Amino acid sequence: MRALQLLLIGTVVGLVVLALLNLTVVVIPTVIAIILACALWPVVRLCRRVMSNLLAAWTVFLGSLLVLGGIGTALVFSVINEWQTLVDQAVQGFNQVRTWAEDVMGDLTFSIDQQQIDSAIDTVTGFLTSAEFGTGAVTTISAAGSFFTGLVLLLVMLFFLLKDGDRIWAFFVSWSPAHFRSQWIASGDRAQHTFGGYIRGTAIIAAADAVGITLALLILQVPLAIPLGVVVFLGAFIPMVGATVAGILATLVALVANGPVVALIVLGAVILVNQLEGNFLQPVVMAQTLNLHALVILIALAAGTVLAGIVGAVLSVPLVAVAWSVIKVWTGRDEHMQVDPVDTAEEQIAAVSAERERVLEQQKQDRKAEAKAKKARKEVEKQKAAVADD
Repeated sequence: MRALQLLLIGTVVGLVVLALLNLTVVVIPTVIAIILACALWPVVRLCRRVMSNLLAAWTVFLGSLLVLGGIGTALVFSVINEWQTLVDQAVQGFNQVRTWAEDVMGDLTFSIDQQQIDSAIDTVTGFLTSAEFGTGAVTTISAAGSFFTGLVLLLVMLFFLLKDGDRIWAFFVSWSPAHFRSQWIASGDRAQHTFGGYIRGTAIIAAADAVGITLALLILQVPLAIPLGVVVFLGAFIPMVGATVAGILATLVALVANGPVVALIVLGAVILVNQLEGNFLQPVVMAQTLNLHALVILIALAAGTVLAGIVGAVLSVPLVAVAWSVIKVWTGRDEHMQVDPVDTAEEQIAAVSAERERVLEQQKQDRKAEAKAKKARKEVEKQKAAVADD
């Protein structure tokens, strides 16, 4: 019987995952909207102290669009304008490294020419635009002609989550059994804390990495310092892998433009910045947000990339972190379960429940009033009919 229950649960979970993978135009915008809402929620609560919920939501929503949209557009275009130059210099740098390695160790068993490079680029490009890579990612949305729909859906959901996110969650929790309510409250609190803390913490770490490496590149007069700094910033949102790749790219560009000595200094600066971030900044910023083993992060990155491309690579780690925090709540292993106050959430749920009861009671009264009015109309019609007969 136990095995049958596990089989049924596994089947249901598999069907749910399969359905989600085939509803990416809805799932991806929803997940992104939830993560962004969690990251912006402290600002919303701060604004609510001096303005209404609606005005606070509009203020944070429009402000985030202006700030994030403007910064994002500037960053992306700064990289796009110099991307081909970055790629060319990185290829030249790799070829120089290969040449030096051949001089030191003799002829290697492999060589790279321009035809092989072009073939590799075509292969990567084809993979990035294939259905395998794009399942659930931006390419799938674009192929289905639904990118604009997904973007609009994301923005609409983000606004309503900023406006009524706490009431929406309280409404769902209010329908749960009373003896499970504290777990649901804590699960929502942990999810909000993990999502929001991850985005804010990653942005802080990414900015610190980008500023540190960009300053080093500017001091050493390495060309394309600003675009390389942008690549470092964006790469930091892919844990463990992104910052490493960006650092290698900066080193290769320095090798071509400034020679091996400067390239080694850049490599040292990259290692120093990463060590300072990993040993000092990250433990402070991400102390209770991303409590995952490195192997778990790598597995999550690999699975997310296969299932949802670059979007999966970015979202997989925070999703796994949230899942782990929720599992700890329901298994009684959450060290904060007895510490964090849940009175506010309980009050919110009580308020939503009371509001729901009030609405139901009002609807009941309205139905009674409508029935009385209908009965009165019938009496009037009967009286009119009696008068007409007379």
